[in-house]
Amino acid sequence: MPLVIGGVAPHGFPIIPDISEDAEGALATRAAMQTLGERFSEAGVEVIFIVGPHGVRVNGAVSLADCGRGAGTLHYAGRSVEMNVPFDLPLKDDIAARARAAGVQVGEVGYGASSPAASVLPLDWGIMTPLWFCGHGTNQVGLGHVLGGYDGTPLPQHGPKAIVANPSRLMPRMDNVTFGRAVAEAAQADSRRVGIIASCDWAHSHAENGPYGFHPDAAPMDAQVVAALEDNDIMRLIDLDDTFVRNAAIDGLWQLLMLAGAQQVVPMDIEVLSYEAPTYYGMIVAIATPSGAGAGA
Repeated sequence: MPLVIGGVAPHGFPIIPDISEDAEGALATRAAMQTLGERFSEAGVEVIFIVGPHGVRVNGAVSLADCGRGAGTLHYAGRSVEMNVPFDLPLKDDIAARARAAGVQVGEVGYGASSPAASVLPLDWGIMTPLWFCGHGTNQVGLGHVLGGYDGTPLPQHGPKAIVANPSRLMPRMDNVTFGRAVAEAAQADSRRVGIIASCDWAHSHAENGPYGFHPDAAPMDAQVVAALEDNDIMRLIDLDDTFVRNAAIDGLWQLLMLAGAQQVVPMDIEVLSYEAPTYYGMIVAIATPSGAGAGA
């Protein structure tokens, strides 16, 4: 069936309540992410396609996890959370086939076992943070346990299944749009309720004491992205100047273009819930709802 919901989600993991009380000042972002999670739950999402900027990348191709599960642990200020997520291999296979047929290079990656079903992808913060709010917010067996003595006992499914992708910045930007179309087309051919999440942080050069330093392009960049989302016009960002992108040090454009591609198959209306840059990087939370449909429709 058509995609039932989409989201633009940040991945600054201190927004997870279990590992930080003050969210490094991003309390509005945390509240918006809780709303996003509620909306995904109301929509009855059974599978989440999530694309993030970190994790395993393949130069010149979309990296697509060819694994039966993903697992990881996040540590912050003496606290930690663990996650173990079942992946959906049949839907992943359909997405890969459709993307390749449309001319997009796809690199399917495994980790550990030679059998995809027995492989476990290490999950990074770019994937774990959105999933924590969207159905996986309970500690599960982390990667160290799975690869360091897992005895083969089937693990319970907690939350929706997932499909994990990572773009390459060496690909033409339009390939990300085409890949997003393949995701939406594969979802249409599936009987389950599928959601899509673009895991994105924005300008990372808001503060002199941050790892990327300060650049005056940071605030204008984030403002342009917020405006494009509010106008439901992601595609106008596809031609962002490369120097502007580097100066602002964004990591969300490529994932957002996949959401734009999905919108070409399933028109969706975007609602921006929050924008904050309390430290050195900007965070946006937005919900994409199929046009003419309410949550859970």
